[in-house]
Amino acid sequence: MSSLSSARRLVVKIGSSILVDEAKGEVRRDWLEALTDDVARLHNKGCEVVLVSSGAIRLGRTSLKLASGPLRLEESQAAAATGQIRLAQAYQEALARHGITVAQVLLTLHDSEERRRYLNARQTMATLLGLRAVPVINENDTVATDEIRFGDNDRLGARVAEMISADTLVLLSDIDGLYTGDPRSDSSAKFIPEIREITPEIEAMAGVAASELSNGGMVTKLMAGRIAMAAGCSMAIADGRKVGALGALIDGKARCSWFLPEGSPLSARKKWIRGSLKTSGSLVVDAGAVKALSSGKSLLPAGVTSVDGEFRRGDVVDVRDPNGRVLARGLVAYAAEDARRIAGRKSAEIEKLLGFRGRD
Repeated sequence: MSSLSSARRLVVKIGSSILVDEAKGEVRRDWLEALTDDVARLHNKGCEVVLVSSGAIRLGRTSLKLASGPLRLEESQAAAATGQIRLAQAYQEALARHGITVAQVLLTLHDSEERRRYLNARQTMATLLGLRAVPVINENDTVATDEIRFGDNDRLGARVAEMISADTLVLLSDIDGLYTGDPRSDSSAKFIPEIREITPEIEAMAGVAASELSNGGMVTKLMAGRIAMAAGCSMAIADGRKVGALGALIDGKARCSWFLPEGSPLSARKKWIRGSLKTSGSLVVDAGAVKALSSGKSLLPAGVTSVDGEFRRGDVVDVRDPNGRVLARGLVAYAAEDARRIAGRKSAEIEKLLGFRGRD
């Protein structure tokens, strides 16, 4: 079983439903001060801490006096723009009591899916941590649209943990872990303290939490767990509603479900590819290519039967078998137009077909 006491680089994801008082639409100051007290305790022990915090839209909704009910995209973006200032100020004031500098980092899906932007974001956060600052990260909802957004901070937290090579990720939510069913409606649901592999049976246990204030449910937490585990990062799902919830976890006084990482973490490049939430297209391959890929060999043009989507060289694409099942994910060596021209052809024909040698 993992423990927060041994974490050296920790990412804590904070849901809006536990940070913001639903009735008042204001930050729960006592809760936030207790959280930052515990962050300072870890910080002073040499643990690097990154906070991934929701709450901007909820706070902005209050400031703009928007009616209850679902928001239109432009209303959500306006609320995010207004609320992000309040959110950052709340963290700045709470951590300033401990002499800790806060840095605000707003990310979009593109910042984690495009390799160059991903590397830039990683370097920025590494620099901030080296300067002993505490980054407070949120999705940039002011510019994000439904088509180009994480949609929840569970997966954003996992992507950040993977990006900075964190050893531990904690998802503070309104439930203390994974159960065999929804404990709020199923009295026979059993708590699962440790998960070493996300199997179809584990996925079937996830229910969808419907909330006007939050987009995250157990489904997104399992998605986050898959990303974190592949990156060699332990992940905990814990109930964060009580004041001092993080401290209780640090002291081993609160239970949680631990998702324990794979034995051998992937390389940084493979972690980025595997953690990609959005792919630009797909390559369908024949049975021979399926066998080659299963043996760890590279995919050659001769094994490609069709090319779907529009993508550029270096984009992330899915590789599918003849039945459409996703076999792998990788960085494509050719743009979609060129890939279609060489699909099914021998490597020796590439230069003649494209006018340049390219890559096998």
